[in-house]
This record gives sequence, structure tokens and C-alpha cells, in this order.
Amino acid sequence: MKLFFHKIANWEYWPFQVLYIPIYFLWAYYAIKARSIFFFNASNPKIKNGGFLMESKKQIYDLLPKEYYPKTILIKENSEIKDIVNKAIEYGIYFPLIAKPDIGLRGSGVKKIQNVSELNSYAEKANFDFLLQDMITFKKEVGVFYVRHPHEQQGRITGIVAKEFLIVIGDGISTIEDLIHKTPRFELQFKALKEEYGDLLHRVVPKGESVNLVPFGNHARGAKFIDGSHLITPKLTETINKICSQIPEFYFGRFDIMYNSFEELERGENFQIVELNGAASEPTHIYDPKHSVWFAWKELARHITYMYEISAANHKRGFPYLDYKVGMNEYRLHVAQNNKILNF
Repeated sequence: MKLFFHKIANWEYWPFQVLYIPIYFLWAYYAIKARSIFFFNASNPKIKNGGFLMESKKQIYDLLPKEYYPKTILIKENSEIKDIVNKAIEYGIYFPLIAKPDIGLRGSGVKKIQNVSELNSYAEKANFDFLLQDMITFKKEVGVFYVRHPHEQQGRITGIVAKEFLIVIGDGISTIEDLIHKTPRFELQFKALKEEYGDLLHRVVPKGESVNLVPFGNHARGAKFIDGSHLITPKLTETINKICSQIPEFYFGRFDIMYNSFEELERGENFQIVELNGAASEPTHIYDPKHSVWFAWKELARHITYMYEISAANHKRGFPYLDYKVGMNEYRLHVAQNNKILNF
């Protein structure tokens, strides 16, 4: 009951469908203007469905220069473990590594894999195509939202979110499980952590030692999001523009980036792109606990307006909106894929 009331009192935990109720009306308005429910398709013409439905992460990585993201391979559903291991070795990907669905759902199904046994278990359970990636060794992560209208040479950063991972710090007395229960944000993840770590949660953590239980910055997996939009600088904007200029027909979305120091990131040094998200991207700086739901609605409306304006401009350039029948079929596939990952 304590956690239930915590989720009610803190809007950042509200179900997606509830949070977006006011935004649905704005979406309907733009759909009427565009004469297409699926106007988002034209926001990023080189990404399937603009990056809103059924987009392949691997296909998006293939649009990026290889030096910007970790080594990544696509594993087809029902692949044999021997073939998977051989392919990983061929591409120089070694344990520990990250496995995640090729068509994802807000961080679900992402797992750190330590050995062949865990990889085999993941592959046997996965009823979808998935990716294997090098672990990124940088300790910090941000989400950088980028917008560029098609008639502009340079785009702009519209928001930055910094991420605090689900890390517990030992006191020499408490077990990992005890430390999880001390923080409501972490306690909400206890069931998933129990399934993943089992008896390891009974270990007493030495005083001052930190244990990163979820080594990626995903809100649905317990990470705390902090609005870092004050970090937007002309130098960082120049670096992001340089990256985006190398991605064909990319205008709207969010980079999730791991990096060493902010100064190096500004200079375009020592960073890796975890993912590039397209039209379905959220301006995730809204989830900072200091912000009100009114702030969140304002930012969501602002970014959906950008997406509509970009899509409309690209439509005038000759990029079609998604046909209604095709769009509905893509939506049904999207729902089925989400169910697979949730069940996984």
C-alpha cells in the first residue's frame, strides 16, 4: 500500500496511457490537419515509420557512423547458441555483453549477459530478434533531444536528461535487499531484481562499496531522471549537429549517450551512443521529480508540435504519410511485439 500511494502521489510513475490523455487531443488536432493519423512517418524518412512503430534498432544503428556506437550484431529468433557465440566472436564481442530486443519497449528485455549459460537462456526464451552489444565502459549517461526542421542547416537541442543508475551503497551491515527496500524508487524494482539476482541479494555490502544493479539508464528499470537542460551549450550543440549531419534525413529524436566527462562530450570525445530513438522519443527530462505534471504536458505538447511541423514540411518535400491500412497493420504488429517483450 505504501508503494501504491507513492506511485499515485508521484506522477512520474503514472501509466503511460493516463499521462498522455491531454496529449491525445493535440495528436487528434494534428492528425486532422495532416489528414493522416500516421503523419509521424515523415518525421525521419530514412527510419521505418519515422521511428514510432516497429522500427529496428539495428537498422537505425546502420545509419550511424560506426565509431559512434558499440559493436552490435543482430541475432535472429531461434538461432542456435553455437552460431550465436561464433558470430559474437567473429565481430569481437565478448562477455560481459548486453542483449536487448531489436524492436524494443522502453528498456524491457534489456539484460547484462555474463557467460554462455546466461546467453543460452536469453536466446531460448526470446521469441523475437535481438541484439548483442559490447558493454559500454563509460559511467555517465544522458539523453539529448534533437530537433531540426528540414529547411534548416543546423538543428538544436531541446532538452537534456541526466540519469542516475539503480546503485546501492553499502553500510557494512545491510544486505543488498535491505538497501533496495530503503528507497521507494528501488523498491518498485524489487520483484524484477529478485528474479534476476536471486540469493545474491542477501549479500552484505561493505561500507562505502557501490553495487550497480541495473547498468543502464532506463526510467522503467529504476533509474532516476534529472533535468540537465541547463547543460545545453553552443559547443555541445555543435557536436550534436556534427553527428546528426552524418545521419541521412534525421530531424527529430533522442540520443541516449554514455560518456566520460561533460567537457569531453562537448568536444565529441570519449562517448558512445547507446541508442537513437526517433518519432516515439519522449523528452525524458520531464521525469525529473522536481517537475510538475503541468510542466510535463507542456513539454510533451511542444515536442509533438515540432514533430508535426517537421512531418508536414517533409510531406511537402515528397515524403508520404503512412497509408491508413498499412499504418493499422503496423500498429497491430507493434502491439503484438510489445506483448512478446512484456511476457519475456
